[in-house]
Amino acid sequence: MPTILIVDDSATDRRLAGGLLGQLDNAHIEYAVDGGDALLKMELHVPDIVVTDLDMPSINGLELVEVIRKAYPVTPVILMTAQGSEDIAVKALRAGASSYVAKRHLSQQLSETVRQVLQAAHVDRAHMRLMRRLVRQEIEFVIENDAELVSSLVQFLQDTTFAMGICDESDRLRIGVALQEALTNASYHGNLELNSSLREHDHRAYYELAVQRAAALPWSSRRIYVTGQFASEQVAFQIRDDGPGFDPTGLPDPTDPANLERSCGRGLLLMHSFMDEIKHNSVGNEVRLIKRKKPPVEEDSAK
Repeated sequence: MPTILIVDDSATDRRLAGGLLGQLDNAHIEYAVDGGDALLKMELHVPDIVVTDLDMPSINGLELVEVIRKAYPVTPVILMTAQGSEDIAVKALRAGASSYVAKRHLSQQLSETVRQVLQAAHVDRAHMRLMRRLVRQEIEFVIENDAELVSSLVQFLQDTTFAMGICDESDRLRIGVALQEALTNASYHGNLELNSSLREHDHRAYYELAVQRAAALPWSSRRIYVTGQFASEQVAFQIRDDGPGFDPTGLPDPTDPANLERSCGRGLLLMHSFMDEIKHNSVGNEVRLIKRKKPPVEEDSAK
């Protein structure tokens, strides 16, 4: 039974988020009225995940992310963003947050985002000890447009990256989020040719059309091709789909906070925030994501 701590100075928004998450895998919901209150509650009991507003008195969402990243590095944080908080949200993602959901999309995206991040937080520590002895490997997968297969593959790739010592536990979660976005794009936008604008206007119709196309030709015959190249200093993922592609030069600037509220820009922002290098091929049906191992932090000799 996961424990979810919801942090928001608005009682209305706390109740809304709690109602949406209360039935998620029998979750236990706890509440905090601001960042300071959240840290006091975390001293008594560390939750499995924190879902926090950005604009709060005392300690805001960005400051809360920074403290949690240092004090509780294995506890993921999901941001709830309102219009006008775009700059802070981008900074928080770069400071250690695991994902975000726009407040106007809470009912459509919050539960699924929390579920994905909680799933990414699981790790087999015995397997990790063995994998730390692995120096190099290259793997290839070919999978159908199946959400369960995508989730399993994300879990495998992020855990392998972490187990080989390429990233820490916090970045393991963030790599998983980036891979989930890249693979979802390959499946839904590439192979099934679904448009983000439909999801924004009619969430149910978007996923109903996805199910229909996944069972009908030509979409059902298309596959996702994934390569992972793991070395001691970095990992490179290559994800390709069988779709018609797109013009990568027309993509919105993922680093522009103004695109935070756009459904079509959310995945790109997360991938660029969590990976060190992102590059699409000229056809637009393949993306390469690179994560480099961070150099060890040197101790301050003056201490």
